[in-house]
Formats: sequence, C-alpha cells, structure tokens
Amino acid sequence: MTPEGTFSPGSPPAGIRRVPKGVDSLGTEHLIVNMGPQHPSTHGVLRLIVELDGEEVVAVEVSIGFLHRGIEKLAESRRFDQLATLMDRGDYVSAIHGEQAAALAVEKLMGIEIPTKAAWIRTLTAELNRLASHIVWFGTFGLDTGAMGQFLYAMRDREALLDILEEISGQRMMFNYVRPGGVLADLPAGIDRKILAFCDTFEVYLEEHHALLGCNEIFQSRVKNIGIVTKETALAFGLTGANLRATGIAFDVRRDRPYDAYPALEFDIPVGTVGDAWDRYMVRMEEMRQSVRMVRQLVAGMPEGEHMAKVPKVLRPPAGEVYASVESSRGETGIHLFTDGGATPYRYRYRGASFFTCQLFEEVLPGHLFADACMLLGSFDIMLGEVDR
Repeated sequence: MTPEGTFSPGSPPAGIRRVPKGVDSLGTEHLIVNMGPQHPSTHGVLRLIVELDGEEVVAVEVSIGFLHRGIEKLAESRRFDQLATLMDRGDYVSAIHGEQAAALAVEKLMGIEIPTKAAWIRTLTAELNRLASHIVWFGTFGLDTGAMGQFLYAMRDREALLDILEEISGQRMMFNYVRPGGVLADLPAGIDRKILAFCDTFEVYLEEHHALLGCNEIFQSRVKNIGIVTKETALAFGLTGANLRATGIAFDVRRDRPYDAYPALEFDIPVGTVGDAWDRYMVRMEEMRQSVRMVRQLVAGMPEGEHMAKVPKVLRPPAGEVYASVESSRGETGIHLFTDGGATPYRYRYRGASFFTCQLFEEVLPGHLFADACMLLGSFDIMLGEVDR
C-alpha cells in the first residue's frame, strides 16, 4: 500500500527498461543552434547563436549586419530634402516616423516654422502608419504563438490602411511624403470620409482580434510571466516605446517632448505592471485604440491653410548640430545631425529603437525554453532595417 502523497513507479512491463536512477544529474553536451538570419521566426534578417542545454536556452549571441544599407553614410552625400528617401528604408514598416524625425532635425537647425495644417497632416499620417505597423506586429505575433488566422485578418486591415496612405502620398510603403517645411502634397479630397470609415470598421475588428487572440487561454499561457523585463533593466538597455512602457514607465516622446500637432490632442499613455510578453501585447493593443482616438480628433480638427512652408530650393542649414526625435511604432527614433554649412550633412546619426531592443535578447532569452524564444522575439517587435542602418 503506497502512503498518500507518494508515488511508486512499480514494475515496468516486460521488455521496457526504465531510465537509470540519477540520469538528471548526468552531464550532457550543450548544443549550438543558429536561428536565422533567413528565417521568418527571427523577424527579419536577425541571426541568433543559441546555446541549448536540452530545451533550455543557456546563452544567446546576437549577430546583426545582414541588412546594412549604410543609411548614415549615404546621408552625407544627399541633400537635406532627400533624407526622407533614406529614412524610408530604415524602419520600412513605419516609414513616416523616420521621415518625420529627419524633417524635424533640419527644421530645428534652420529655425523653420511649418504651417499648422502641415503639422496636423504629419501627425495624421504618423498615427495611420503606427496603426499599420502595430497591425503587422499583431499578425506576426499571432503566428509566433501558433495562431495562423490572426495574420490573415491583420493583413486585411493593413491593406485598407495602405490604400489610404497610398492615396495621400502616392506610395504604399516608401512614402517619401514628409519634407523639411511640411509635407509633399495636401490631403486629397474626400480622404477624411475614407479615414473615418476605416476607424468605424477597425474599432470593431480590433475588439474581435483581442477576443480571438488575447482572450485565448493557450495564448495567455504562452505569454504571461514570460520574458519579464524590469524597469531597471529597461532603462539600462535604453528601451523605449511599448517595450519600455510595458515595464511601467510612462515615457512617450509624443507627450514628454511634444512635436507637430500632438500638444493639441487628447490621448492616454498605456503602461504595464509586470513587463512580460503579455504586458507588451496589452500595451500595443491599447496604443491602437489611442491611435484611432487621435485620428478622429485630427480629421475633425484639420485646419485650413498651406501644407508647406516657404523654404529655399536648396537647404543649407547653418553650421552646428541638433538632435530631434519622434515616437515611432517601435520607440524613440532620433536623428543627430551635424552640419558645416554645406548643402549636405557633415555627419548623420540615426537612433533606431530596435537596435537597443536587440541588445536585450542576450539578457532576457537565457533561462527560457527554446520554443519560447520565437514568441519572445515577436513580443519585442523589432525591425532590422533600423538596426542595420
């Protein structure tokens, strides 16, 4: 008779041999596995050299540089009105924000004051682009956790947004729309109705998305209490954006260093409490609700006037340096610009939020199961275009 609370393995069936006692303490060889760079689970051309002890991640080395476009060096031979073309190739899923940061840096250095309407149009397109970017994250994060259907629904919503951005800018991804002094062209007639129609539909879809994915018990068991980042770690690694806010720090460039039309808008800054993958999911879902809220305000209050300030045909900022940043979909995107008074930048430094997030992987992934590594990468929403800049 086995006492209550104990377990007796009993005798194995004939022909079956049990694992010898003490096998768990045996020393085994660690396995080195390359994740990426050519694999969808690494979210771009990211290569992770992972050391495994069985299923457990022991150590990680991040290898980058497979997508390097030399944006910073190329900028030194481009005119200031051509920088937007390079920034489009950085975070190519959130291109408007890169263009916006470059334009703000030039305007700050030259003292250019843009028309109110131009500021509102920039903010409107930036929030539409944030929605398009977060939707890509939502769909691919679903794939990382085994939910195929979410990706298909997400692409449906993103296509509707890209149609709107294409009508405004003329391009579906590489917009080249924001320029020093304003924006390339005024809003097309009737675009406000299309934007509001999208908002009406998307608000319903967004709650459906959360009901299907976020309320799924399997999904929650995959993401809750996994990949926890504390406030101290987030600050030490220079995290920004939703990854920082998920730890409980309410820093947002749009509110703390306001630019363009954000001071005129009402919006909330969602924050997490634990800093795990679930908090990062919830923060981005709420950010999409807040973006829709801002888009409605921008459409309703869009002022009349010019979309472009009167600026010289060839921009020549005075010698000096300046830093300007925006809140992109992945965090703080900044431009540190040096000029010597010429027609091209003397030095151009591009701060991409994903670069700082990538450094965190070597800290966060060890101790987790290998199967969780792909999901954790997705929870941080990195974009290699702004890492290999």
